[in-house]
Amino acid sequence: MGKLKVGIINVTGYAGMELARILYQHPKVSLTSVTGRSAAGQKLAEVFPHLAEIDITIDSELSDVDFAFSAMPHKSSIQAIIPLVERDIKIIDMSADCRLKDGNEYPKWYDFTHPAPNLLIKAVYGLPEIHRKEIAKAGLVANPGCYPTGAILALAPVVKEGIIHNDIIVDSKSGVSGAGRTLSLTTHYTEAVDNVCAYSVKGHRHLPEIVQELTALAGAPVSVTFLPHLVPMSRGILSSCYATLKQGLLGKKGEVLDLYRHYYKGEPFIRVVDKAPETKQVWGSNVCLVYPIVDTRTNKLIVISCIDNLVKGAAGQAVQDMNIMLGFSETEGLEALPVYP
Repeated sequence: MGKLKVGIINVTGYAGMELARILYQHPKVSLTSVTGRSAAGQKLAEVFPHLAEIDITIDSELSDVDFAFSAMPHKSSIQAIIPLVERDIKIIDMSADCRLKDGNEYPKWYDFTHPAPNLLIKAVYGLPEIHRKEIAKAGLVANPGCYPTGAILALAPVVKEGIIHNDIIVDSKSGVSGAGRTLSLTTHYTEAVDNVCAYSVKGHRHLPEIVQELTALAGAPVSVTFLPHLVPMSRGILSSCYATLKQGLLGKKGEVLDLYRHYYKGEPFIRVVDKAPETKQVWGSNVCLVYPIVDTRTNKLIVISCIDNLVKGAAGQAVQDMNIMLGFSETEGLEALPVYP
Protein backbone atom coordinates (compact mmCIF):
# COMPACT_ATOMS: atom_id res chain seq x y z
CA MET A 1 0.00 0.00 0.00
CA GLY A 2 1.40 3.44 -0.98
CA LYS A 3 1.79 6.32 1.40
CA LEU A 4 -1.16 8.65 1.95
CA LYS A 5 -0.83 12.07 0.33
CA VAL A 6 -0.91 14.82 2.94
CA GLY A 7 -1.08 18.59 2.51
CA ILE A 8 -0.47 21.64 4.71
CA ILE A 9 -2.35 24.89 4.22
CA ASN A 10 0.00 27.73 5.25
CA VAL A 11 3.35 26.05 5.77
CA THR A 12 5.07 29.39 6.36
CA GLY A 13 4.02 29.86 10.00
CA TYR A 14 5.85 28.29 12.93
CA ALA A 15 3.22 25.55 13.37
CA GLY A 16 3.17 24.82 9.62
CA MET A 17 6.93 24.51 9.27
CA GLU A 18 7.15 22.33 12.39
CA LEU A 19 4.41 20.15 10.95
CA ALA A 20 6.38 19.75 7.72
CA ARG A 21 9.47 18.72 9.69
CA ILE A 22 7.56 16.04 11.60
CA LEU A 23 5.61 14.71 8.60
CA TYR A 24 8.82 14.31 6.57
CA GLN A 25 9.93 11.63 9.05
CA HIS A 26 6.53 9.87 9.16
CA PRO A 27 6.76 6.38 7.61
CA LYS A 28 3.15 6.13 6.40
CA VAL A 29 2.40 9.50 4.81
CA SER A 30 3.99 11.64 2.14
CA LEU A 31 3.90 15.43 2.23
CA THR A 32 2.86 16.22 -1.35
CA SER A 33 1.35 19.71 -1.21
CA VAL A 34 1.97 22.85 0.84
CA THR A 35 0.64 26.37 0.49
CA GLY A 36 1.81 29.77 1.60
CA ARG A 37 0.66 32.87 -0.19
CA SER A 38 3.68 34.98 0.75
CA ALA A 39 6.09 32.37 -0.62
CA ALA A 40 4.08 30.80 -3.47
CA GLY A 41 6.26 29.55 -6.29
CA GLN A 42 9.36 29.11 -4.16
CA LYS A 43 10.95 25.85 -3.11
CA LEU A 44 10.35 25.03 0.54
CA ALA A 45 14.13 24.74 0.98
CA GLU A 46 14.60 28.32 -0.27
CA VAL A 47 12.27 29.68 2.38
CA PHE A 48 13.35 27.32 5.17
CA PRO A 49 16.88 25.93 4.64
CA HIS A 50 16.49 23.60 7.63
CA LEU A 51 13.83 21.75 5.57
CA ALA A 52 16.13 21.33 2.56
CA GLU A 53 15.51 17.57 2.38
CA ILE A 54 11.84 18.17 1.54
CA ASP A 55 11.76 18.65 -2.23
CA ILE A 56 8.51 20.48 -2.69
CA THR A 57 7.32 23.80 -4.13
CA ILE A 58 5.04 26.08 -2.16
CA ASP A 59 1.76 26.64 -4.02
CA SER A 60 -1.03 29.15 -3.62
CA GLU A 61 -3.68 26.40 -3.50
CA LEU A 62 -3.67 22.87 -2.09
CA SER A 63 -3.44 20.13 -4.73
CA ASP A 64 -5.06 16.67 -4.62
CA VAL A 65 -4.48 15.13 -1.17
CA ASP A 66 -5.95 12.38 1.00
CA PHE A 67 -5.58 14.29 4.26
CA ALA A 68 -5.07 17.97 5.09
CA PHE A 69 -3.89 20.22 7.90
CA SER A 70 -4.83 23.88 8.09
CA ALA A 71 -2.22 26.02 9.83
CA MET A 72 -3.96 29.25 8.85
CA PRO A 73 -4.67 31.94 11.47
CA HIS A 74 -8.09 32.00 13.10
CA LYS A 75 -10.89 33.46 11.00
CA SER A 76 -9.01 32.62 7.77
CA SER A 77 -8.77 28.91 8.54
CA ILE A 78 -12.48 28.17 8.53
CA GLN A 79 -12.77 29.59 5.01
CA ALA A 80 -10.00 27.25 3.85
CA ILE A 81 -11.39 24.09 5.39
CA ILE A 82 -15.06 24.40 4.40
CA PRO A 83 -14.41 23.24 0.79
CA LEU A 84 -12.31 20.32 2.06
CA VAL A 85 -15.04 19.20 4.46
CA GLU A 86 -17.53 19.35 1.58
CA ARG A 87 -15.24 17.03 -0.40
CA ASP A 88 -15.08 14.59 2.56
CA ILE A 89 -11.34 15.08 2.95
CA LYS A 90 -10.28 14.44 6.53
CA ILE A 91 -8.77 17.55 8.02
CA ILE A 92 -7.18 18.86 11.19
CA ASP A 93 -7.71 22.56 11.87
CA MET A 94 -4.79 23.95 13.87
CA SER A 95 -6.46 27.32 14.39
CA ALA A 96 -9.14 28.12 16.96
CA ASP A 97 -11.93 28.16 14.38
CA CYS A 98 -13.48 24.81 15.35
CA ARG A 99 -12.47 24.48 19.00
CA LEU A 100 -15.39 26.18 20.73
CA LYS A 101 -18.75 24.43 20.68
CA ASP A 102 -20.72 27.61 21.26
CA GLY A 103 -20.55 29.77 18.15
CA ASN A 104 -21.65 32.78 20.20
CA GLU A 105 -18.23 32.82 21.85
CA TYR A 106 -16.39 33.73 18.65
CA PRO A 107 -17.41 37.41 18.41
CA LYS A 108 -16.36 37.90 22.04
CA TRP A 109 -12.98 36.17 21.94
CA TYR A 110 -11.96 36.15 18.27
CA ASP A 111 -13.74 39.20 16.86
CA PHE A 112 -15.70 37.47 14.11
CA THR A 113 -19.05 35.81 13.59
CA HIS A 114 -18.55 32.13 12.84
CA PRO A 115 -19.66 31.40 9.26
CA ALA A 116 -20.25 27.65 9.74
CA PRO A 117 -21.64 26.86 13.21
CA ASN A 118 -22.69 23.43 11.95
CA LEU A 119 -19.00 22.51 11.79
CA LEU A 120 -18.60 23.31 15.49
CA ILE A 121 -20.96 20.41 16.21
CA LYS A 122 -19.15 18.16 13.75
CA ALA A 123 -15.62 18.94 14.94
CA VAL A 124 -13.98 16.83 17.64
CA TYR A 125 -11.67 18.52 20.13
CA GLY A 126 -8.29 16.95 19.42
CA LEU A 127 -6.84 16.23 22.84
CA PRO A 128 -6.18 12.47 22.52
CA GLU A 129 -5.84 11.83 26.24
CA ILE A 130 -9.45 13.00 26.69
CA HIS A 131 -11.17 12.39 23.32
CA ARG A 132 -9.34 9.47 21.74
CA LYS A 133 -12.47 7.47 20.82
CA GLU A 134 -14.20 10.45 19.20
CA ILE A 135 -11.04 11.41 17.29
CA ALA A 136 -10.82 7.91 15.80
CA LYS A 137 -14.23 8.40 14.16
CA ALA A 138 -13.82 12.05 13.17
CA GLY A 139 -13.51 13.68 9.78
CA LEU A 140 -12.77 17.10 11.25
CA VAL A 141 -10.58 17.60 14.32
CA ALA A 142 -9.92 20.89 16.09
CA ASN A 143 -6.33 20.84 17.27
CA PRO A 144 -6.19 22.29 20.83
CA GLY A 145 -4.45 25.52 21.65
CA CYS A 146 -1.03 25.41 23.26
CA TYR A 147 -2.02 26.92 26.62
CA PRO A 148 -5.16 24.74 26.94
CA THR A 149 -3.16 21.60 26.20
CA GLY A 150 -0.82 22.17 29.13
CA ALA A 151 -3.57 23.36 31.49
CA ILE A 152 -6.13 20.65 30.72
CA LEU A 153 -3.60 17.82 30.94
CA ALA A 154 -2.42 19.19 34.28
CA LEU A 155 -5.92 19.31 35.74
CA ALA A 156 -7.91 16.54 34.02
CA PRO A 157 -7.36 13.77 36.62
CA VAL A 158 -8.55 15.79 39.62
CA VAL A 159 -11.35 17.55 37.76
CA LYS A 160 -12.64 14.24 36.44
CA GLU A 161 -12.50 12.65 39.90
CA GLY A 162 -14.25 15.62 41.50
CA ILE A 163 -11.72 16.06 44.29
CA ILE A 164 -11.08 19.79 43.91
CA HIS A 165 -13.33 22.79 44.29
CA ASN A 166 -14.29 24.26 40.93
CA ASP A 167 -12.32 27.49 41.33
CA ILE A 168 -9.01 27.04 39.54
CA ILE A 169 -6.02 29.29 38.82
CA VAL A 170 -3.78 28.65 35.81
CA ASP A 171 -0.56 30.68 35.59
CA SER A 172 1.33 30.02 32.33
CA LYS A 173 4.63 31.14 30.83
CA SER A 174 5.26 30.83 27.10
CA GLY A 175 8.17 31.26 24.73
CA VAL A 176 7.95 33.94 22.05
CA SER A 177 7.15 31.51 19.20
CA GLY A 178 3.67 31.16 20.69
CA ALA A 179 2.87 34.58 19.25
CA GLY A 180 3.57 33.38 15.70
CA ARG A 181 5.82 34.90 13.01
CA THR A 182 3.90 38.13 12.46
CA LEU A 183 6.06 41.08 13.45
CA SER A 184 4.99 43.00 16.55
CA LEU A 185 6.55 45.34 19.07
CA THR A 186 5.88 42.92 21.93
CA THR A 187 7.97 40.17 20.37
CA HIS A 188 10.71 42.46 19.03
CA TYR A 189 14.06 41.20 20.37
CA THR A 190 14.90 44.26 22.41
CA GLU A 191 11.42 44.30 23.94
CA ALA A 192 11.32 40.61 24.86
CA VAL A 193 14.90 39.84 25.92
CA ASP A 194 15.71 40.20 29.65
CA ASN A 195 12.03 40.74 30.29
CA VAL A 196 8.96 38.89 31.55
CA CYS A 197 5.47 40.31 31.15
CA ALA A 198 1.89 39.29 31.79
CA TYR A 199 -0.53 39.90 28.93
CA SER A 200 -4.23 39.52 28.12
CA VAL A 201 -4.82 40.21 31.80
CA LYS A 202 -8.51 40.96 31.20
CA GLY A 203 -9.03 37.62 29.48
CA HIS A 204 -7.03 35.52 27.02
CA ARG A 205 -8.83 33.93 24.04
CA HIS A 206 -7.72 30.44 25.18
CA LEU A 207 -9.72 30.81 28.40
CA PRO A 208 -13.11 29.65 27.01
CA GLU A 209 -11.40 26.59 25.56
CA ILE A 210 -9.97 25.64 28.97
CA VAL A 211 -13.31 26.25 30.68
CA GLN A 212 -15.22 24.28 28.03
CA GLU A 213 -13.11 21.15 28.41
CA LEU A 214 -12.73 21.21 32.19
CA THR A 215 -16.47 21.82 32.62
CA ALA A 216 -17.21 18.79 30.42
CA LEU A 217 -14.85 16.67 32.51
CA ALA A 218 -16.31 17.91 35.80
CA GLY A 219 -19.91 17.61 34.69
CA ALA A 220 -20.53 20.98 36.34
CA PRO A 221 -19.48 24.60 35.74
CA VAL A 222 -15.81 25.29 36.42
CA SER A 223 -14.43 28.74 37.22
CA VAL A 224 -10.94 29.38 35.83
CA THR A 225 -8.63 32.34 36.33
CA PHE A 226 -6.04 32.18 33.54
CA LEU A 227 -3.04 34.49 33.29
CA PRO A 228 -0.41 34.02 30.55
CA HIS A 229 3.11 35.47 30.54
CA LEU A 230 5.69 36.01 27.81
CA VAL A 231 9.22 34.92 28.70
CA PRO A 232 12.40 35.43 26.64
CA MET A 233 12.84 31.95 25.16
CA SER A 234 11.95 30.66 21.71
CA ARG A 235 9.66 27.76 22.64
CA GLY A 236 8.06 25.96 25.55
CA ILE A 237 5.16 26.47 27.97
CA LEU A 238 5.24 25.97 31.72
CA SER A 239 1.86 26.08 33.47
CA SER A 240 1.43 26.26 37.24
CA CYS A 241 -2.11 25.32 38.23
CA TYR A 242 -3.69 25.80 41.65
CA ALA A 243 -6.89 24.46 43.20
CA THR A 244 -8.31 23.82 46.67
CA LEU A 245 -8.81 20.18 47.59
CA LYS A 246 -12.11 19.02 48.98
CA GLN A 247 -11.67 18.29 52.66
CA GLY A 248 -9.81 15.13 53.55
CA LEU A 249 -8.80 14.16 50.00
CA LEU A 250 -5.26 13.52 48.76
CA GLY A 251 -3.76 14.67 52.04
CA LYS A 252 -1.14 11.96 52.35
CA LYS A 253 2.23 12.09 50.67
CA GLY A 254 2.23 10.11 47.45
CA GLU A 255 -1.55 9.89 47.00
CA VAL A 256 -1.67 12.62 44.38
CA LEU A 257 1.17 11.04 42.39
CA ASP A 258 -0.59 7.67 42.50
CA LEU A 259 -3.83 9.21 41.24
CA TYR A 260 -2.08 10.91 38.31
CA ARG A 261 -0.04 7.85 37.40
CA HIS A 262 -3.15 5.69 37.39
CA TYR A 263 -5.11 8.20 35.28
CA TYR A 264 -2.36 8.51 32.69
CA LYS A 265 -1.25 4.89 32.73
CA GLY A 266 -0.47 3.76 29.19
CA GLU A 267 -0.52 7.27 27.73
CA PRO A 268 2.43 7.40 25.33
CA PHE A 269 3.22 11.09 25.68
CA ILE A 270 2.38 11.91 29.30
CA ARG A 271 5.10 11.61 31.92
CA VAL A 272 4.02 12.04 35.54
CA VAL A 273 7.21 13.09 37.29
CA ASP A 274 8.22 13.38 40.93
CA LYS A 275 9.98 16.73 40.79
CA ALA A 276 9.24 20.08 39.18
CA PRO A 277 9.81 19.88 35.39
CA GLU A 278 11.48 22.41 33.11
CA THR A 279 10.65 23.50 29.57
CA LYS A 280 14.09 22.43 28.31
CA GLN A 281 13.18 18.86 29.18
CA VAL A 282 10.50 18.68 26.45
CA TRP A 283 12.04 20.72 23.60
CA GLY A 284 11.37 19.21 20.21
CA SER A 285 9.22 16.37 21.61
CA ASN A 286 5.53 15.54 21.84
CA VAL A 287 5.87 14.86 25.57
CA CYS A 288 3.94 16.58 28.35
CA LEU A 289 5.55 16.47 31.80
CA VAL A 290 3.12 16.70 34.72
CA TYR A 291 4.11 17.23 38.35
CA PRO A 292 1.33 17.22 40.97
CA ILE A 293 1.94 18.00 44.63
CA VAL A 294 -0.17 18.95 47.67
CA ASP A 295 0.64 21.90 49.91
CA THR A 296 -0.68 20.44 53.17
CA ARG A 297 -0.38 23.79 54.96
CA THR A 298 -3.04 25.37 52.77
CA ASN A 299 -4.82 22.26 51.45
CA LYS A 300 -3.92 23.40 47.93
CA LEU A 301 -3.18 21.18 44.98
CA ILE A 302 -0.35 22.48 42.81
CA VAL A 303 0.19 20.94 39.36
CA ILE A 304 3.00 21.99 37.04
CA SER A 305 3.02 20.96 33.39
CA CYS A 306 5.57 21.50 30.62
CA ILE A 307 5.14 21.14 26.87
CA ASP A 308 6.86 22.32 23.71
CA ASN A 309 4.25 24.75 22.40
CA LEU A 310 5.13 23.96 18.76
CA VAL A 311 4.99 20.15 19.18
CA LYS A 312 2.57 18.84 21.80
CA GLY A 313 1.05 22.32 21.76
CA ALA A 314 0.60 22.36 17.98
CA ALA A 315 2.20 20.24 15.20
CA GLY A 316 3.06 17.10 17.17
CA GLN A 317 -0.41 16.85 18.66
CA ALA A 318 -1.88 17.33 15.18
CA VAL A 319 0.16 14.37 13.90
CA GLN A 320 -0.90 12.35 16.96
CA ASP A 321 -4.52 13.11 16.03
CA MET A 322 -3.88 12.19 12.39
CA ASN A 323 -2.46 8.84 13.47
CA ILE A 324 -5.59 8.10 15.48
CA MET A 325 -7.91 9.22 12.66
CA LEU A 326 -6.14 7.02 10.12
CA GLY A 327 -5.74 3.97 12.35
CA PHE A 328 -1.95 4.21 12.60
CA SER A 329 0.04 3.61 15.76
CA GLU A 330 -0.45 6.74 17.84
CA THR A 331 3.28 7.31 18.25
CA GLU A 332 4.09 6.94 14.52
CA GLY A 333 6.53 9.66 13.48
CA LEU A 334 6.61 11.14 16.97
CA GLU A 335 9.20 8.99 18.71
CA ALA A 336 11.95 11.66 18.77
CA LEU A 337 13.39 12.32 22.22
CA PRO A 338 13.62 15.88 23.55
CA VAL A 339 16.57 18.04 22.50
CA TYR A 340 18.75 19.10 25.45
CA PRO A 341 20.19 21.51 26.37
